[in-house]
Amino acid sequence: MDGFASLIAACALFVGSHFLLSHPLRAPLVGRMGEKGFLGLYSLVALVSFGWMAWAYRRVEAGPLYWAPTDAIWVVASLLTLLAAILFVGSLRGNPALPDPQGDAIRSLAAKVPTGVFRVTRHPMMWGFALWGVAHMLIAPRADSFVLVGSIVFLALAGSYGQDRKKEAALGSAWTKWERQTSFLPRLTQLSRIEPRILLIGTVFWLLATWGHSFFGYAGAGIYRWL
Repeated sequence: MDGFASLIAACALFVGSHFLLSHPLRAPLVGRMGEKGFLGLYSLVALVSFGWMAWAYRRVEAGPLYWAPTDAIWVVASLLTLLAAILFVGSLRGNPALPDPQGDAIRSLAAKVPTGVFRVTRHPMMWGFALWGVAHMLIAPRADSFVLVGSIVFLALAGSYGQDRKKEAALGSAWTKWERQTSFLPRLTQLSRIEPRILLIGTVFWLLATWGHSFFGYAGAGIYRWL
């Protein structure tokens, strides 16, 4: 199997295994292995498939760029990754979309009025991954990048949609009430409702992440591109 075919296969495994384990296979596997056993298997499959993706991506010969990543594109990409970092950091606390086998915490959280990043979108973590992916496709517009990063973007957004359907079936009115108060698509007009503390932590996280690019052999990202 050549490098590009290996990358496609790895991405297909990564995306496909997530959907299979999150939906049709979850209930029977939890019944046989228990919740902890299932989460261990889920994590192992995700780690192995993601590792294969990264390995295959490094082996693929970089193809031609479909467009030139100008400074204007870099500015847009940098702003997208900054927003992604803020949404991700804000999603780590008080997020009813995070795993909760019994649903008690979800019902409690979903009953509350949304605040912070949840005013922007009810899936801030997944939109953080998606915006990160879009930004990287903008600055690395190659076939291998589209396959790798596009798989992550697709999984984040399609997975969020599937999660809404699963939560509706499992939690009924508790989740539909949360859906009525929130938006799937990010509402940029609500960015001002994000807490200053989350804005600060997210910005620091973004600065560290973009600074760390050079350690992996990539060009400077974010503000470091111009420093």
